Amino acid sequence: MPTQHSEDEIRPLLREDAIQARLTTERDQSEPDVEGARKLKTAPTPIPRTQLGILCLLRIVDPLSFNQIFPYINEFVSDLYVTDDPSQVGFYSGLVESAFALTQLLSIYLWSYTSDHLGRRPVVLAGLAGLATTTLLFGLSKSFATVMLTRALGGIASGNVPVIPSMLIEITDESNQAVAFAFFGMWWPIGTIAGPLIGGLLSKPAARFPKYLDYQFLRDNPYFLPCLMVASFTLFSFVVASFMLEETMESKKTGKKLNVQSNSSMIAQENAVATRYTAKELLGFPVIRALCFSGFALSFLSTAFDVLFVLFCYSPVLLGGLAFSPSEIGFALSTSGFLAALLQVFFMPMVLNRVDHAKLYHFSMKLWPYVFLSLPLLNVIARLGLDEETGRLTPRTVQVLWVSIALMLSVFRLAVIAYSVNMLLVKKYVPSPASLGSTIGLIQFSICAARAIAPAVASSIFAFSASTGLLGGYLWVPVLTTFAFMGSLFSKNIVKETSRI
Repeated sequence: MPTQHSEDEIRPLLREDAIQARLTTERDQSEPDVEGARKLKTAPTPIPRTQLGILCLLRIVDPLSFNQIFPYINEFVSDLYVTDDPSQVGFYSGLVESAFALTQLLSIYLWSYTSDHLGRRPVVLAGLAGLATTTLLFGLSKSFATVMLTRALGGIASGNVPVIPSMLIEITDESNQAVAFAFFGMWWPIGTIAGPLIGGLLSKPAARFPKYLDYQFLRDNPYFLPCLMVASFTLFSFVVASFMLEETMESKKTGKKLNVQSNSSMIAQENAVATRYTAKELLGFPVIRALCFSGFALSFLSTAFDVLFVLFCYSPVLLGGLAFSPSEIGFALSTSGFLAALLQVFFMPMVLNRVDHAKLYHFSMKLWPYVFLSLPLLNVIARLGLDEETGRLTPRTVQVLWVSIALMLSVFRLAVIAYSVNMLLVKKYVPSPASLGSTIGLIQFSICAARAIAPAVASSIFAFSASTGLLGGYLWVPVLTTFAFMGSLFSKNIVKETSRI
């Protein structure tokens, strides 16, 4: 009769080689022989296209809601008369941007816990309904307090962000993940394209399009129309998901629950599949810990760039910026998203099938210092082409400037592909499928923590640099570049840790 062991006795033994055991188990199951491996390579598992399409649609909602305020938030704050000092507008704008990310961070574990008990689908639907409502209320805000409140509530509604990639992982395997993940990753930049474009073109519509939209309601609520468009898309996604999105959590589909206890004769077979780990235990795995740290750095850098780029473009040329209008800022951000979509479609699938994922991740992280160092060069171009009589840029300078912006944004988007690679690394090195949700939630918590503080930190550094004039108003450049170098050190640890497994 086999000897019985308690879970507490088994767990320490499982932790030491859990990742290696899981990878070995998956390899033995997926490649039982050479012929089986050949068949697997030539006949990948069919992707459930309808479900993948719905997940991609849902993927747009979060960046759309988060980014659509960027082109006009500085004007919005100015219109609310929060401060009489123009140099401090960026600080209050950063608070608004951070409010969404901070409450999203605080609600992540609650949403994850709820999805583990109720299933993925109801959590997704609840978040969509809440986000559509709060986005509409934001557009109707008349005070800074209301702006902060509605953005904070929107962040709570959007706290279910780990659920969607969890559903993607649950419907894919190693034979089709390169195509599915690359295609899925394309839709986040599409959200970053549409968000700024909507915000930049539709803010203050009565003044911008007086022939068609000069209504008293839109004059009284100049930022309602972009919010209405985003809320309408979110509501459309809710309707589609209500009728077509299927539950992907196996225990909710079958009514079965994973059993984490086993007798000694079954431990070797089940330890890599059914073991559940706490957050503390997950952080005990070096590769998971490195993914958390590097995910924090990646999110901080990308969010800080989004904020700084808008402030940089909004600031006058003689104060270190480019003096862009909201529509020009929206166009620049949309161009950035378009470049990202191209990379995801034509570059990612090929690279993911040929390049080690950890090394690709490290390469992307090493690009960030150059992204921040390139921004002051844009101002140099603008200063050299500034017409002193008119105070405007010459046509030739405008052409050179936009080409330079496109090159800089291309490097930026190469750096941002680290997000997709991070998710693949999580899928590959999660210690146990039973801990998939916990692992994604833990890393997503790190990402959202950085996203919560980055806008306020970045805008504060920018405002401090502008008000003190330190390093010609460019103190923020060495600060962010230094942090970018630190982020590359975290990704280097991932390469080191994955090489040991």
